Amino acid sequence: MRTATPTRATSSSRAALERIGHEIGRCRLCPRLVAWREEVARVRRRAYRAAEYWGRGVPGFGDPGASVALVGLAPGAHGANRTGRMFTGDGTGDFLYAALHRAGLASRPDAVSRDDGLRLARVFLTNACRCVPPGNRPAPDELARCAPFLDRELAALPGARVLVALGAIAWDAALAHLVRRGLQLPRPRPRFGHGAELRLAGGPALLGSYHPSRQNTNTGRLTPAMLDGVLARALALAG
Repeated sequence: MRTATPTRATSSSRAALERIGHEIGRCRLCPRLVAWREEVARVRRRAYRAAEYWGRGVPGFGDPGASVALVGLAPGAHGANRTGRMFTGDGTGDFLYAALHRAGLASRPDAVSRDDGLRLARVFLTNACRCVPPGNRPAPDELARCAPFLDRELAALPGARVLVALGAIAWDAALAHLVRRGLQLPRPRPRFGHGAELRLAGGPALLGSYHPSRQNTNTGRLTPAMLDGVLARALALAG
């Protein structure tokens, strides 16, 4: 297994991501999402009754020098909305970080809290929506308000040559991002699927993977081998 050693990144990339992260944490543009994330943080799950919930927008996390960026859907109610870090503290994150660790992209196979010492190498994690949505379904206008955060984070990752969309909503968000970058999509519009691949001249490659939610991993729709395959392909394309 390769060692997860973060790549060299410019100080401007680190500073830009830090600024964006602070803005995401303070954002209150979507009243429905703000009310829900704060209610979840106030009521809490019994297992985490004594925990202090983050209850804010969740910024991206990873290597500022990343060559691969993973785009997910939204923070988990009692995962990232509790811990304040992408895919941290729930079953979805356990599945994802185990795969990243097998690929040599994460320093440990699990993610517990923001201060657990986990480091990522060559990969950055972000979401289409930054606040936990009711029913895990952000509305179109909420996704539109979050889109500038996605654009700015990816712009701060000049070395990101591959995007991996985790699920159909993330796929659509990634396609919309590519269009905003001035790239022209083929017709018919590329459809999401596990292993779907889109390569455009002048922009990053886009790969699709089923989302590592428990609904997919517990039913076998997404297996460790399937996610390993997508990550291997992403690294091959990234060079």
